[in-house]
Amino acid sequence: MRIRIRHEITQHFEPGSRNIAVTVRLTPRAHEGQFILRWTLDLNSDCRLSAQEDAFGNVCHTFSVDGPTDRLCVIAEGEVETLDTTGVIRGTVERFPPSLFLRQTDLTEATPAVIAFAEGVELPPDDPLGRLHALMVALHGKVEEEDGPALGGPLSADAALKAEKACSGGIAHLFTSAARHLGLPARHISGYLAPEGEEEGDGKARHWAEAYAPKIGWIAFDAGRNLCGTEHYVRLAVALDAMGVAPLRSTGLDIEEQVSALDGRAPQKLAQAQSQGQN
Repeated sequence: MRIRIRHEITQHFEPGSRNIAVTVRLTPRAHEGQFILRWTLDLNSDCRLSAQEDAFGNVCHTFSVDGPTDRLCVIAEGEVETLDTTGVIRGTVERFPPSLFLRQTDLTEATPAVIAFAEGVELPPDDPLGRLHALMVALHGKVEEEDGPALGGPLSADAALKAEKACSGGIAHLFTSAARHLGLPARHISGYLAPEGEEEGDGKARHWAEAYAPKIGWIAFDAGRNLCGTEHYVRLAVALDAMGVAPLRSTGLDIEEQVSALDGRAPQKLAQAQSQGQN
């Protein structure tokens, strides 16, 4: 499947701000099942982008803007060819062993409520893949997905469980927290979801999880949609939680976001999903 993506982020600053430092994670990497046909980053400011990799191997770009300015706009645009690998992720940059992804963070803390939920799921013995699927099904039935800001800070695992409603990022936090508590390495993923039909509406930025099953490897789990990753997903960045995959980090105020992720074979249009949040 060929997916055409356009991701525009506008961040506002205090009027007359000077010397703004920005880190952007908006460049996907190729792996088995995902090939980058073309990809560009564009800014509304005259500056030099410096490409590097973070600790997890995500492609990052850093730059600084000499003010005064009150607005920064970053646009990532390109096309990605994807194949259905039944959710199995191979050929990615792996800087750490799976055991690192048993580490909890403030956003994935295994609180007593999360522990009770994880241990209350009926899990098949000696079957890591079956245990992960059972956890995804139980979480999907427990927490309802609702729209939320991809950039505005998803709920923590505990908050998502207690609210029984969360955006895709909060649901991913709960999945990773519960999986880690059960001894199953799991990590947080950012990316894009292209529509699977007219009923799905327009593409959007999305978060999901990957979990590790011995003898198989890393597998993408989207508990909000109750399925493993398909060719409709484009993987962007990986980390321990949503903070580590944030597409834009700086010292600005509110953020506005516009995203389209569409079948590249369809007539071109710009379908926008807007969100606001604090960085």
